[in-house]
Amino acid sequence: MLQNIGDKLKGQRWLATVLLGLLALIFAAWGAYGVVNISFAPQDYGLKINGEPVSNDTLNRAWQERQGQYAQALGGAALSPAQTQMMQQQLVNEYVRETVLRQRAQADGYRASREQVIAAYQSERAFQVDGKFSPQAAQTMLAQIGMTPAGYEAERRQGLQIQQLTEGIQLSDFLTAPELERIYALENEQREIRFALLPVERYAPAKIDEAQIKAWYDAHPSEYLSPESVRLQYAQLSLDSVASQMSIKDEDLQAWYEKNKQRYSENEKRHGHHILISIEDSKDPKSDAAALAKARQVLAELKSGKDFGELAHKYSADPGSAAQGGDLGWAERTAYVAPFSDALFSLQPGQISDPVKSQYGYHIIRLDEIRPAHVLSLADGRAKIESDYRRAQAAEVFGDRVEQLQQKLEQGETTDLAALASQFGLQLGEVPNFTRAGGAPLGGKPELVQAVFSEEVLEGKRIAGPVALSEDHVAVFKVLEHHAPAPQPLASVHDEVAAAVRKSASTAAAKAAAEQAVKQLEGGAEFDAVLKGLGLTAQPAAFVGRADPQLPAQVREAAFAAPHPGDKPIFRALPLDNGGAALLRLSAVRAGSAGANPKNDEQLAMQYTNRDRDGDISAYLLELEQRATVKRNPNIFQ
Repeated sequence: MLQNIGDKLKGQRWLATVLLGLLALIFAAWGAYGVVNISFAPQDYGLKINGEPVSNDTLNRAWQERQGQYAQALGGAALSPAQTQMMQQQLVNEYVRETVLRQRAQADGYRASREQVIAAYQSERAFQVDGKFSPQAAQTMLAQIGMTPAGYEAERRQGLQIQQLTEGIQLSDFLTAPELERIYALENEQREIRFALLPVERYAPAKIDEAQIKAWYDAHPSEYLSPESVRLQYAQLSLDSVASQMSIKDEDLQAWYEKNKQRYSENEKRHGHHILISIEDSKDPKSDAAALAKARQVLAELKSGKDFGELAHKYSADPGSAAQGGDLGWAERTAYVAPFSDALFSLQPGQISDPVKSQYGYHIIRLDEIRPAHVLSLADGRAKIESDYRRAQAAEVFGDRVEQLQQKLEQGETTDLAALASQFGLQLGEVPNFTRAGGAPLGGKPELVQAVFSEEVLEGKRIAGPVALSEDHVAVFKVLEHHAPAPQPLASVHDEVAAAVRKSASTAAAKAAAEQAVKQLEGGAEFDAVLKGLGLTAQPAAFVGRADPQLPAQVREAAFAAPHPGDKPIFRALPLDNGGAALLRLSAVRAGSAGANPKNDEQLAMQYTNRDRDGDISAYLLELEQRATVKRNPNIFQ
């Protein structure tokens, strides 16, 4: 199932196709099926959708993956029975929707060629190293989620079929000119505002007592919990560790070197010095002539026997080389702009060029040495070449070992991580305090954290993993101890609680002052007079947009949430997230139009078009669901 692979890939590597991203949007709403048959007789399936079965095992594995994602999103908090039931129903709905959509795509004759499937497979970013498809990376990631390349290709084939169907529906949707005008009028709307900030410091209470601190601490227990943590035993395998264990025969290394010799070739390099005379105004012929005359003067001084380095210090406008006497070091032809490269690579060692013009000015160039193009010999580069050879030979071994490790764990026969490490040549270790932020040396990748804090792993029932820490580094692990979030003593968080009490009291006082100011303003007082009474000032009124980054978020949101002011300004008193308050005056509204920001207009049009297209897909799916016959086993998740 697409949903199953999507959950697995997102839980392990967040490998999601464009199609799965689309379905995630349209699966938010629930729909009724055409015919639902809930049978209480023993069933060997979880769902039957138009006669096509989905097994209990498939749905339960997907539910386990989903639980881990929910747990991470909720910071470890457990789902209530009602939430659990709702989330399970949502998962079932997703399977139904994906299945009916795939069935329709197949019935309508949509097909994906072998070439399209391979292209999609190889374009998966998680299967790439340095931007290129890596069979080893693909094998490692698929082994990690317990899937074969053939199985993954089959899922991608189905996904491409659905994509063809949904794209046909989407591309039939477009916005009319009046619709676009209304969008631009709304989204590009500007509002004239004036505001002042009432800083939290000005309204800080003179004193807070221990009773207030204790009351706050008691009223906000969830804010002062120790982080959930585990004592984690782990075993890791890296490509480098496998490579270090590889035995090397000289004849094999020599054969590999001969086959890959081109990797160790080096183009011709040249070592030179230069003096740059800049042109003050490249568009002014007089400035150009003056720079050329100065360059010729420098060249004359060099020919008279003066030291190149001293003259570079004195005259060169190149800050990168002047301090080094004009030394450019070794470089290939492509390191420089064309006029400079052509001159440098036409000289013989010891020769000095005439002035050479580039976009930077006039150069006086001296060639010092030439290093001809050559291939690094095995003898000279043995350390690097042997390291590359080891990694190349280890790649297949590494992938096979990860796959074997995955298969071993799926059998569920071992809970002894040390024995597993010994069998597969893993490096054993322990993280005393692994939290939802992670822990050294494993780091804190979301897929790792999700796996560590999954229910089965926390209960110590099994060894989990392998999880890819990088393209060539995986780990398996077991929870030895689990420490749930627990209240921290007031003494240990006293300063933090006191700061929260002070901020809350200050913000309340600032907001009360702003509310009193609103009453004065609505009674006819002048804005500047009210601000003067508060000891504040404000910038003049100005029109602002919906996404103006210069405004505090609460001010911007309130300005565009308020109704049109009409003949009288609208005033608001706003508490600010960072403490304190704001006093807002909204005086006018100016409808937006297209053209001020063409790039933004294009993005708006695409945003609304996509919204409409998603609506079309949702309606299409709803129709398919209403016509579908769905049989559900009521004991799916029991």
